Amino acid sequence: MPEPLRLLVDRLKTPIGALVIVADEEGRLRATDWTDYEDRMSLLMRRQYGPESGTLTEARNPGGLTDAMARYFEGELEAIDGLPVKTGGTDFQNSVWRALRDIPCGETISYGTLARRIGRPAAVRAVGLANGANPVGIVVPCHRVIGSDGSLTGYGGGMERKRWLLAHEGCLRADPELPLG
Repeated sequence: MPEPLRLLVDRLKTPIGALVIVADEEGRLRATDWTDYEDRMSLLMRRQYGPESGTLTEARNPGGLTDAMARYFEGELEAIDGLPVKTGGTDFQNSVWRALRDIPCGETISYGTLARRIGRPAAVRAVGLANGANPVGIVVPCHRVIGSDGSLTGYGGGMERKRWLLAHEGCLRADPELPLG
């Protein structure tokens, strides 16, 4: 049986709510979520790492991740680009999550385009499900995936947060009610 993970947890106040940041002892980001969704984050982590997968210990700025996230929210958008990430999940999910990291800041793509990028053009629904199971939101930018008609689609942190993140990254027109440009 593998050694249980020791996970380090920090919290960051952002303009759109408090963010939970979970890292391993090597400083790799394992999960992020909003404090109002911590239960969902715990469930996703149990699915990825098993029910007895590790302990959570409060830590300030594990691996410099909290500071990098703070810089992102302050406008230094590229501060999160190279952050080390380690996730569980299936091979398919990991292929989707790797492809998400290839979406440049300031751009959006559709679920269909994402499915084609991973070589599974008929797997649009499965790509959507993997996108929704992403444990490392923002850094693995699931918020950059939109509907094929340009409409904003679901986001685990809520549509207002998705809208804010996309506007913060320069993806939305001045009127947030209009489709993405």
